[in-house]
Amino acid sequence: MQGKEIIAIKNVKRYYEMGETIVKALDGIDIKIEKGDFMAIMGPSGSGKSTAMNLTGSLDLPSAGSIFLDGIDISHLTESEIAQVRGKKIGFIFQSFNLIPNLTALENVALPMLFQGAEKDEREEKALELLKLVELEDRADHYPNQLSGGQQQRVAIARSLANNPEIILADEPTGNLDTKTGEKVMQFLEEFNKKGKTIILITHDSEKAEKYAKTIYHIKDGKVERITKKIGNKWKEVKG
Repeated sequence: MQGKEIIAIKNVKRYYEMGETIVKALDGIDIKIEKGDFMAIMGPSGSGKSTAMNLTGSLDLPSAGSIFLDGIDISHLTESEIAQVRGKKIGFIFQSFNLIPNLTALENVALPMLFQGAEKDEREEKALELLKLVELEDRADHYPNQLSGGQQQRVAIARSLANNPEIILADEPTGNLDTKTGEKVMQFLEEFNKKGKTIILITHDSEKAEKYAKTIYHIKDGKVERITKKIGNKWKEVKG
């Protein structure tokens, strides 16, 4: 059910010092993400979308402004508190898969549950269920180097669901995949969205964003340039 605001980024700035230069990666952005939405943060390289991803996923804190996750201003939490909230609320999928090479597919999927205190039997049972969900139960005992790129990304998708998060944040999830495999990955995300998960897609690919997302934040030079929403079968510009 859409309508409830699950993430709110309010007048957020993120500046970095590079020698004597201050780089304004984000310069006062506002983003609202509703529960159950499939939204994209889109922009070219250097636009600030990766910084926006890190802040949206509470992997980084702003130089100024506020980030609310389910109504909680995370800028007032300790690092360990943020990690706990993030671990329960958000699942991450990265372009480079980020699987641990000396763990099997099953162990990679089970790992986030270990950090949340789940027992070994529970972790393994749920990890196998999630591998079945992404059609990889027959690869449970394989290591990442024994899997194709598409299979590794599907393991990463299963891992992102380990703690049953409300939000899945996907950073260029098809960037290292061929077109056919990339479509399969996007279809998995679409299915999870239909089941109620909030999907946040970080991408430079307007074709994928417009095919799968319902809301797009267009980022340019550290600012939100415009917001578009799919209304019926057409995209329309809306106010934030």
